[in-house]
Amino acid sequence: MEHITLLLGIVIVTALVFDFTNGFHDTANAMATTISTGALKPKTAVAMSAVLNLVGAFLSIEVAKTISGGIVNEDGLKTEVIFAALVGAILWNLLTWLVGLPSSSSHALFGGLIGAAVMSMGWSSINGGTVVTKILIPALAAPLVAGIAAMLATRLTYRIGRDTDTKATAKGYRVGQIASAGLVSLAHGTNDAQKTMGIITLALVTGGVLNPGANPPMWVIVSAGVAIALGTYLGGWRIIRTMGKGLTDLQPQQGFAAQTSAATVILASSHLGFSLSTTQSCSGAVMGAGLGRKGGVVRWSTATRMFVAWGLTLPAAGLVGAGAEFLTKQGPWGIAATAAILIGGSAVIWALSRRDAIDHTNVTDDEIGGTTKDAEPAGVVTTAIAAVSPPPVGTTATADAPSEDQVKATVSAPTTTTTGAMADPARPATV
Repeated sequence: MEHITLLLGIVIVTALVFDFTNGFHDTANAMATTISTGALKPKTAVAMSAVLNLVGAFLSIEVAKTISGGIVNEDGLKTEVIFAALVGAILWNLLTWLVGLPSSSSHALFGGLIGAAVMSMGWSSINGGTVVTKILIPALAAPLVAGIAAMLATRLTYRIGRDTDTKATAKGYRVGQIASAGLVSLAHGTNDAQKTMGIITLALVTGGVLNPGANPPMWVIVSAGVAIALGTYLGGWRIIRTMGKGLTDLQPQQGFAAQTSAATVILASSHLGFSLSTTQSCSGAVMGAGLGRKGGVVRWSTATRMFVAWGLTLPAAGLVGAGAEFLTKQGPWGIAATAAILIGGSAVIWALSRRDAIDHTNVTDDEIGGTTKDAEPAGVVTTAIAAVSPPPVGTTATADAPSEDQVKATVSAPTTTTTGAMADPARPATV
């Protein structure tokens, strides 16, 4: 009994560590566009997001109930399985944070739980219907719905404000961004904080502390809310940079449209108990906002890497979770080895991140670590959609007039000289 109690305590602490990583991994969901457009200072933005994440954790428990009693069968589930699942989720979260990819913390948790459960009890332990209806379908639908909504909202925003002063509207939309960012943070608390509540509740059920189907106790709700708030306050600066400047360059109107669309999707899913990825919803909304403005460019190379990470998250976390469960089944030494792998892997990833540090002082810079963010030309999709989008407010350039970049290129073009010989008159002039 003492061993079970100790293991249960380790699982609860590990779950809160995952919740902490979830906080700094997903800060970008709410605040990347607000920071990139200058609506809020970086530290102010993450502090505001942290507070609202904590508040959101108390608004609903529907998602927590889905996690604790829907994905895997509770009968025969051991506490070691949950520990192994959390190891897989944490390591994947940290790895994707290191490379700045906004992958889904939710799917990392689901993948780790499914992999560990299958290794422990076989495929019969998984409730396939719940996985399909409340995880896989929302994973496909959420970014599409948020993206389409953000694209339409961006078009409508520019159309409504086409006859207004650009500076005045930009200031107004920055204020609107602050409100919409707060809404996203609140929505994130109602969805993601509950996933950790569900995992801890599931662990308490397996340890015999709670009856199957029980709601999360108040201390679980409070601890999960505080953990995700602390993680959010530290700020996942590497992912904030990717979403704020790596996917597309956003104007305040686009940021407002993206955040409002994402918040609507997340809050609706929380009400229905759908445990969707807030990262995918917000990323889809950012790309939709980029496509909604004429001249806006979505950097598809970054988006493609992000899509690959989304697709790998469930199976990769599942494999790590299954491997961790294989170790924990060996007894106390296996549990100790799994904990050592988690601590050692986390330390290595943190050390690697210090080589190219990104924080609140340089998160919006174009140059970090001696490399400059390269401009990516518009692709086929961007060009096709942007061609029918309304122009940004205040643009009056004609099709025949040279662009400012063209003029600068012409003026600064180097002059060709000849030394010791006359220039060949047959050679075409260089412009």
